[in-house]
Formats: sequence, C-alpha cells, structure tokens
Amino acid sequence: MKRRKLGTTQIELPILGFGASSIGAEFGQRDLQQSLSSAHAAIDAGLNYIDTAPYYGRAMSEVLLGFILPKYKREDLILSTKIGRYGPNHFDFSAKRVAESIDLSLERMQVEYLDMVFCHDIEYGDLNQVIDETLPALRRQVDKGKVRYIGISGYPMKIFKTVIPTGAIDCALTYNHYNLQNDMALQLIPLAEKHNVGLINAAPFSARLLTHMPLPPWHKATDEVRRVAKEAVDFCRSHGTYIEKLALQFSLANPSFASCLVGSARMDEIQQWMSWMDEPIDQQLMTRVQEILKPIHNWFYVEGRPENNDLDWPTSTIWTPKS
Repeated sequence: MKRRKLGTTQIELPILGFGASSIGAEFGQRDLQQSLSSAHAAIDAGLNYIDTAPYYGRAMSEVLLGFILPKYKREDLILSTKIGRYGPNHFDFSAKRVAESIDLSLERMQVEYLDMVFCHDIEYGDLNQVIDETLPALRRQVDKGKVRYIGISGYPMKIFKTVIPTGAIDCALTYNHYNLQNDMALQLIPLAEKHNVGLINAAPFSARLLTHMPLPPWHKATDEVRRVAKEAVDFCRSHGTYIEKLALQFSLANPSFASCLVGSARMDEIQQWMSWMDEPIDQQLMTRVQEILKPIHNWFYVEGRPENNDLDWPTSTIWTPKS
C-alpha cells in the first residue's frame, strides 16, 4: 500500500483509508457480523487508517470497532474520530464536552490514544467558539497524551478558509469536494501547504452519487444533478466498466491529499477497491466522463449555518490525473 505523509505530522497514511461510517449503518442497515468482517478485511488488506465518529450510528461505529481493534497491535493502526456532532441536530463544541467525548471514544474503541481527532461538521456551530474554545480544549488532550494531532472536518469551503490560517490545527478532512464531479478542494491545497496542515479527502463516490447504487434518503442532489450523474454511470456501463473505478482512481491519484477515505460494510467491495488501485487509469474514458459531468461540475449545496457557507467561492478547472 502506497503511503503519504500527512502535512508536517509524524504520520504516514495509506493512500486509501477505511471510513467506518458504513459500519455505523449511515447508508442503511447492515448485518453486524458482516460489518465486523468488512473492517477486518480492510485492515488486513493494508487499509490501517480508520476514521470514525460518535455520530456514526450514534456511537455504533465506535462500539463495533471496539470489538475489532484490540486484536491488532495499536502501533499498527492509525485511528481518527471526531467531537462536536452527536446526532442529526445535536451539536456541542464546548470544552467540557470535548474532554468527555474523547474519554468515551477511547472507552468504546478500547484504545489508549487517538492519532487524530477532528471537530465534526463545524459549519453547524459558531466558528469563533470552535477557534477560541474547542480547538484549545482539544490541544489540551494532546498535552495529556490522549490525542496526537487535531483538526477540523466538514463540508463548506468557508470553514477551512477561516480555520486553517489560524495555525490551530494539524490536519483537515474534506468530503464530497474532491471527486469526478466536484474538485473545489483543489483550492485548499496552497492554503494548507502555507500553514502546514495535512489534507485528507473523503467520499470519492460523493455519497453514492458516482455509483450505480441508489442514493441515501438524506442526499441533497437535485433532479438535474441525479440525471447527469446517471448518464455518466450508464456511459461507463456501456463501455464495460464502473464509474466507481474511475472515481476511486481519480481521487487516489492526487498526491496533495495524504489519504482518501471510503467505507463499506461489504468485504467484496473492499477487495474490488484494492484491485482497482493497481490498474492503470483509462484516461480517454475518464476525460469523456468528465465531459458528461461538466454541466454539474462543482455543483454543491449549503450545509450548516448560512454564514458558514461561501456561495462566492470560485470554481476550478478540471484536474487531470496521470495514469
């Protein structure tokens, strides 16, 4: 498994990481044993970076990981979780909750420390509180040896523009903003490099938009976005391949992102990703798919508080990976 350094930290991440939201049933109910087996398969295949959160399955993801992680040497794993979001409408970025949440996550997962902890979906909170209270509280957990590095995660580009320049974080996790349909996270790269912040990309399939699977009920894609995406999916099928393969290869190819997080509660999907990683990119096919997706290139939606979204954030040109 190829690895990349996370910013200026001492962590080297596998370029493909395991997003454990899937075993928290965020994309539908799953068989518990199947979920456990998928996490085992991911780790055994070299995806030893695992990202989770108390929000995923309302602690289910962390609890299930607690059955798995003790079977491995702690130093062989890289673990990240989150604080701040605990339910669809339950957010608490207070310093008191930071300390409590860290302790609960450690207990659920049966580990003594966490490699990274992200403030989760901070667009739903007061960014001033996150900067002045939440992040300093997280830094105190670093001082206590419970956490190695701290960061933020979320959807709108504005939250990263606001927090990264403060110098308060070591890493940042962006999702749905670096894939075949939306590459707005490219504009975070120079900002992150300037402030020594490592970048992690999540959701190369854009929460199933770039797959043959039905979208989850909470997906915000408009009818037009769904129509164009389906056209790209069908085009790939007509050429004997899957859009998931192109989407994964595209997101993995950019070295500015230390890792790409993707999750599944199925072992066969994980094995398929590993196979695709080793195959060359069909550049001609990828270019054609990007042309199909051009009408919805960099389409995005508003998430969280309106003031934490920047609707004037400029779009970017399509970045083409080399095979």
